[in-house]
Amino acid sequence: MTMIYPRILVLGGSGFIGSHLVARLAAQGRKLLVPTRRYMSARHLLPLPTVDIAQADLSDDATLNRLVQGCDAVINLIGTLHGERGTPYGKTFRKLHVELPERLARACVAHGVTRMLHMSALGADSHGASMYQRSKGDGETAVRGVFDAWPQGALTIFRPSVVFGPDDRFLNTFAALARCFPVLPVAGGSARLQPIYVGDLTEAMVNALGDHRTYGKTYAVAGPQAYTLRDLVEKAAAWSGHPRRVLPLPMGLGKLQAAAMEMLPGTPLITRDNLDTLTRDAVLDGPLAPELGIHPSSLEALAPDYLGQGEHTRFDMFRMRHGRR
Repeated sequence: MTMIYPRILVLGGSGFIGSHLVARLAAQGRKLLVPTRRYMSARHLLPLPTVDIAQADLSDDATLNRLVQGCDAVINLIGTLHGERGTPYGKTFRKLHVELPERLARACVAHGVTRMLHMSALGADSHGASMYQRSKGDGETAVRGVFDAWPQGALTIFRPSVVFGPDDRFLNTFAALARCFPVLPVAGGSARLQPIYVGDLTEAMVNALGDHRTYGKTYAVAGPQAYTLRDLVEKAAAWSGHPRRVLPLPMGLGKLQAAAMEMLPGTPLITRDNLDTLTRDAVLDGPLAPELGIHPSSLEALAPDYLGQGEHTRFDMFRMRHGRR
């Protein structure tokens, strides 16, 4: 049986979600090309025999075109939660969430690569409350505009809620904070989120890749249950073996705290824009699409095991702030 889309370019393939997706696709025998700014950051993919890693500057059009050429499909997972402020968003959000996806889509057209999967976010909206939401919404519009004008093209957009798993920087961040501090101050604690396990999200993407029913569609993807952010912080702390009291912060005070964190070196734990994002719930407004073929696992079934493994120290926070593991 001939495999559909045997050669795939995966942007963001060395990250948290990307590493899981690349492993699934490699297990099917697909040839994968994973570009990265720093070769060593993708070294954990080296044991996968069908994966090639390329150190590349994706801001260069010639490089991007060279990567796309010869592939059968492309998958874009690149995104960021943090960026400098601007109207309607700053340069980093524009570059990564809007310009890069559009440039990738145009490279697909130029080289006849008809299939593209694009990762957006639940709550993406060009008129959203945060720069993150607005840039994700504009990125969707840009990519869709390219593919809508190309009859041969087949685009599928995914909008996941927050994603959890053993290497996440979501629940693990709360767990690390609980190991360091007796009380956890949280702003936006009433925001509702519907976490999805990384394995379920990547399974949905793999299932959609060759399914013509998903062509041209946008899918919201989330887990089986919604929680408030406060619930999630409390659960992560308890499952890590360090139950803590959550202290609700007024949004104004939370933004002052976030503004101070933005001025510290390294990646901030939270920004004012992250808090703006929390003013809109990231939950499903209907059932999951059946053609995605997934039955999402519950948070309670998986998170306690990986959050409770081993004892950690304040060095956890240093590693997270500087992108280390």
